[in-house]
Amino acid sequence: MDTISEGTLLWEPSAGMRENANLARYMEWLEREKGLSFAGYNELWEWSVEELEEFWASIWEYFEVESSSSYEEVLKERKMPGAAWFAGTDLNYAEHVFRNARLDEPAVMYRSEIRPLGTVTWGELREKVAALAAGLRSLGVRRGDRVVAYVPNSPEALVAFLACASMGAVWSSCSPDFGASSVVDRFAQIEPKVLFAVDGYRYGGKDYDRTEVLSRLQAEIPSLEKTVVIPQLAREPDTSGLEDTVLWDDLLTEQEGAELAFERVPFDHPLWVLYSSGTTGLPKAIVQGQGGILLEHLKKMSLHMDVREGDRFFWFTTTGWMMWNVVVSGLLAGATILMYDGNPGHPDMDVIWGFAEETGMTHFGTSASYLTSCMKAGIEPGRDHDLSALRAIGSTGSPLPPEGYGWVYGSVKEDLWLFSTSGGTDLCTAFVGGCPLLPVRAGELQCRSLGAKVEAYDEEGNARVDEVGELVITEPMPSMPLYLWNDPEGERYRESYFDKYPGVWRHGDWIKIKPEGSAVIYGRSDSTINRGGVRMGTAEIYSAVEKVEEVADSLVIDIQKRDGSAYMPLFVVLEEGRELDDELTKKIKTSIRENASPRHVPNKILTVTEVPRTLNGKKVEVPVKKILTGTPPEEAVSKDSLSNPDSLDFFVEYADQLET
Repeated sequence: MDTISEGTLLWEPSAGMRENANLARYMEWLEREKGLSFAGYNELWEWSVEELEEFWASIWEYFEVESSSSYEEVLKERKMPGAAWFAGTDLNYAEHVFRNARLDEPAVMYRSEIRPLGTVTWGELREKVAALAAGLRSLGVRRGDRVVAYVPNSPEALVAFLACASMGAVWSSCSPDFGASSVVDRFAQIEPKVLFAVDGYRYGGKDYDRTEVLSRLQAEIPSLEKTVVIPQLAREPDTSGLEDTVLWDDLLTEQEGAELAFERVPFDHPLWVLYSSGTTGLPKAIVQGQGGILLEHLKKMSLHMDVREGDRFFWFTTTGWMMWNVVVSGLLAGATILMYDGNPGHPDMDVIWGFAEETGMTHFGTSASYLTSCMKAGIEPGRDHDLSALRAIGSTGSPLPPEGYGWVYGSVKEDLWLFSTSGGTDLCTAFVGGCPLLPVRAGELQCRSLGAKVEAYDEEGNARVDEVGELVITEPMPSMPLYLWNDPEGERYRESYFDKYPGVWRHGDWIKIKPEGSAVIYGRSDSTINRGGVRMGTAEIYSAVEKVEEVADSLVIDIQKRDGSAYMPLFVVLEEGRELDDELTKKIKTSIRENASPRHVPNKILTVTEVPRTLNGKKVEVPVKKILTGTPPEEAVSKDSLSNPDSLDFFVEYADQLET
């Protein structure tokens, strides 16, 4: 499958899967209860976005959402921003999680570089959440108060979040690999009362103490009243340099035997605060509601990911990425959620596949870059591991190239549903992604999600089919931000999403909607390469460049010089022992010419030791572009938002050589 191309048919669901998928049962329910019959998914999607209120009312009814009172109307007015959903209802996200509790069954299985494989049953989870919620109340936390966490992907993070949700407190988290300034930039905005934090973490076999960072967080977030320390590196962490601390176990023990209660809150009551990547300026603090997230994740988890009771659902993530919040919502479907904390390449690229085998994983979610790294490493998970339980792989974070699809079907499993998804932190969901009733074609996302009216707009705001355009959402969705924190007039909210097409959400990606309803994502629209009028997403160029076996990573930037001429350098990280000679330069250019476009052959190819990446692993394109066009680096990007800030030094020096 090395020569696989976009659109190649790779897999089709069996008759049994078509009949038994959650989505098929929902469609049967619509026909039986509502008299609605659809010839296929595309017809269902059309109905879901045209009859928006009827669709979301059906989700409420189908999933038997529990509320203290019935809603007055589904949607007051179809407008963005400012759509008000299910007015008059009071509910609780955590209450819906624990509806699925089977006390002796595993709710969570987890492993890290420090801890061996462990399990928390539903009964144990309920007891811990009840105790911690009581503990938070004893610390003075009330409905609407903010609680933040500087913690790894762990059961403690889950318990803390569910305790907050159960009482109507507002949750926000960062992973402990975030630098202190980056954490302060996020948490200080929302004025939290309590901080959960670990003393340190282990990654790639190396321990990282975080007690000095905690001291700085306490000093720079004046609203903090208490810090709950979760021992990670030491059984008894040294907290002498910290103030107002309590140990995790002590707080739980004090409240042992507490009863779990659920405080029902209005549909639009804040559930959590997520953040934009923070590559420039202060990160946007994105507030999402209990009801909106509940409805969206019930739909997404069940109908689009086909997760059900007894499944074992995994996505490789940290607490600093929205996919952690999505993983937690696997509990809404009654699944056992799987948590892994550590370096996915340590001690080798097989470690997560081994985790899949030992947990009986049914859904393996990861990033496109991880799958392509496995491909480049030449591993054979299907040969080396028992993956008989695995029936689905999800990919997100960046576009998965066609050859990545081919590797999954050639090296992981032939009979496997591979779904690529695209969405964003801003809505905490994927609005283009998987459908268990549709075929899988290389390089394509199977469908637009139900209730998500995704279109491809041209510059004039016209919807286009089979043409690359701006990804927009033209009708409101319940999980859209309630507001941005400290944006009382909504000015920053409007500027962020509605500046180009008033009343229409512009997401910042290039997308092509194919006539049959599938889609292809071509990367960020604000870093797209435009050569001679031909627009191309950077993902297409990376796919072509990284087909070359000597190339380990790459970054392409298109800039305009002061004389008006276009200049496109390509920066490559080479495999160890390789050098960029004339032969390799020609090989790279040929691959771009043949696999992307002759117009997108770079003006120059340079080697770098690392490509700058955010803490979530995304390539930093726009800030590098700004640096190369003369923006001072401190204005172009926050170094604390990068996993490898020293990688910027090369580009700062290179910018001095350019006559821009």
